[in-house]
Amino acid sequence: MLYSCFQVEEALLKNIKRRMTPQPLKIRADVELTCFAYDGVERIRDAMRAAEAASTEDCPVRMKLVAPPLYVLTTQTLDKNKGIEVLNVACEACQQSIEGSKGKMVVKEAARAVSERDDRLLAEKMEALEAANREVDGDIDSEEEEEDQGMGDIDVDAPPILEV
Repeated sequence: MLYSCFQVEEALLKNIKRRMTPQPLKIRADVELTCFAYDGVERIRDAMRAAEAASTEDCPVRMKLVAPPLYVLTTQTLDKNKGIEVLNVACEACQQSIEGSKGKMVVKEAARAVSERDDRLLAEKMEALEAANREVDGDIDSEEEEEDQGMGDIDVDAPPILEV
């Protein structure tokens, strides 16, 4: 089979265009969020929503729970500097929201570009923490412990003994 110069050129251009398409970068920041107020979980959710509200059309921000109190903010973008800037704005919005609710936010790792290797390490860490949090057969429920310790031997049906 003979290929014409036009077909070869077309196939080469198609392959080059596919390979030259820029790949989006993943940008990530690791933070710890805590709030010990009565409705602390709701305040943390509000702070997460505030961070995600800092998203732009080019840089959608997502915030995920790794394991309490560790959270990860991520975005994907073609422009590294813009992605880091958007994540920093999201971190500031999250911090203002949680501190307004008497909570605390600590940035463990600032916004940075991550590779596939970093993503795999994060996924492995999440799986390990999830496995550690699962209840094992040998675990003792705290309710059972309290029932065992109780008030000792007491007969509630017996008449009261009054000494005069």
